[in-house]
Amino acid sequence: MKGPHKTVGFGAPGDFGAHIFMVEIPAARTSPVTVLEIYGYAGEQQGVPSQEPRVVIARKTWMKIRDTAQREFNRRLKAAKLKTCRWRVGDNPVDRLLGKELCVLAWASEHARKEEELSIICSKWLALRPEERWWLFSQTVAEAGLPEDMKRGWRKALYFALSDGKAVDKARKKRPRPRTKKVYPREKDLFKYLAVRESLDVPESYLGAASIRDKTLPETKKDTKKSKR
Repeated sequence: MKGPHKTVGFGAPGDFGAHIFMVEIPAARTSPVTVLEIYGYAGEQQGVPSQEPRVVIARKTWMKIRDTAQREFNRRLKAAKLKTCRWRVGDNPVDRLLGKELCVLAWASEHARKEEELSIICSKWLALRPEERWWLFSQTVAEAGLPEDMKRGWRKALYFALSDGKAVDKARKKRPRPRTKKVYPREKDLFKYLAVRESLDVPESYLGAASIRDKTLPETKKDTKKSKR
């Protein structure tokens, strides 16, 4: 989802054969909405189908969650300087990662029977980081990723996990991501420096020219005291 490049729908690559998700919204107002995972060039190889349906969600449920997903996706697309979009009748292409997040929201919502439950689910889904939603998708799709699997394992657990309790306060700040700094060994000798960079297989900019001219490691102090006679 990194720009700039041509996209269609909600950040989906415009290139033919890309791995994307497709949201099919029928013209009939009472017909359910289907979310498909389309594998592109990877389909029909090594047992991978060309596409798989991930969820078929009731239209009234979709109407309650679509705006939440649209606002979240457009916020991220705008931040990435990509074209925003809105849900339309027909086929709606969705970026592969955003499609995974949409599946998590839809899977958690398909069991909801009350409007207040859907409000809680949407607020808790928004409180999750994108990578947390991707992880939930991976865990769920491994054993319950088809429309008929709605009562199995992680698929049903998503409903209980995201519908329990009260809605999350939108004003609450998300916990910050822990910042980790990559540390690579520093070498005084240029040839040792090049050998280290090659063995680590990282760009030179990671190590930086400063690594060569940086202060050398403190040398071991020699004992200057004269031995006692």
